[in-house]
Amino acid sequence: MKFRLSLLLPASLLPLALHAAAPQPAPLDMTRPEVIAFVGELEREHGFDRQEAVWILRDAVPQPRIIEIMQRPAESTLAWWQYRDRFLTDERIDGGVRIWREHREDLERIAAQTGVAPQYMVAITGVETFYGRITGNYRVLDSLVTLAFDYPRRADYFRRELVQFLLLAREEKVDPRSLKGSYAGAMGIAQFMPSSYRRYAADGNGNGTRDLWNWNADVFASI
Repeated sequence: MKFRLSLLLPASLLPLALHAAAPQPAPLDMTRPEVIAFVGELEREHGFDRQEAVWILRDAVPQPRIIEIMQRPAESTLAWWQYRDRFLTDERIDGGVRIWREHREDLERIAAQTGVAPQYMVAITGVETFYGRITGNYRVLDSLVTLAFDYPRRADYFRRELVQFLLLAREEKVDPRSLKGSYAGAMGIAQFMPSSYRRYAADGNGNGTRDLWNWNADVFASI
């Protein structure tokens, strides 16, 4: 196919044609027994409308790439000193100083309330997402559906996280299709998994919401 396309197309268009010809991931198969059972669980144990749950899940698209990543995570191949070299760079240290200065008032207030020193709150955001710069480009719904139904090794864990994610979206009144995060479903500046978000996220600025996606006091209060 590549040889024939190369005869018909200019060289500059060949990569686009090959990409277009590649198979695209298919939406979640709603006829799978385990998916049907999951929808029943949402309805029976968590009060979801069955049709609404179906509408959400049928829009999920399992991502084979996520399975590949899960089978060779960096955490199992890099030694601690390699992580040290990766994270203790001048750019990351300077970024931490900037975040500390910009949010000093919130950090000092929350440190006084919780006993957690500001440097730890800042450092966690630096390690997890480079201070909010890299929060993940996968739809959380796709990530969790992929791992819940196509990764048997940890399917039970990720099905629980998928439930927690859908509960979180309902509580926070957001469309679960719209949220993006890591390949494993971690979200926001501090990369909370859905169960951690529901359990630990805090309203640090008193506005009635728990927003871990944007820089505000909620991020530090939750950490």
